[in-house]
Amino acid sequence: MANRVQIPTSNSALIAMIADEVANMIRFLVDSYSKPIPAILEIPSKDHPYDPAHDSVLSRVKYLFSAESVASGRR
Repeated sequence: MANRVQIPTSNSALIAMIADEVANMIRFLVDSYSKPIPAILEIPSKDHPYDPAHDSVLSRVKYLFSAESVASGRR
């Protein structure tokens, strides 16, 4: 496996399918990337069950919905 992960800079579409073990290894890179990111599909494995606590996209969505509900007066 390569030691470096590069996210393409072109405008072409990219969908990457990676195992959750690999996702955990590069999560800090994806989290710190400030430009629009390609779709990254994290595939759970039998050995490592899905842990929503490590899902940064899910965390961002929850934050956006909670901020939106506070702004609109809904809870």
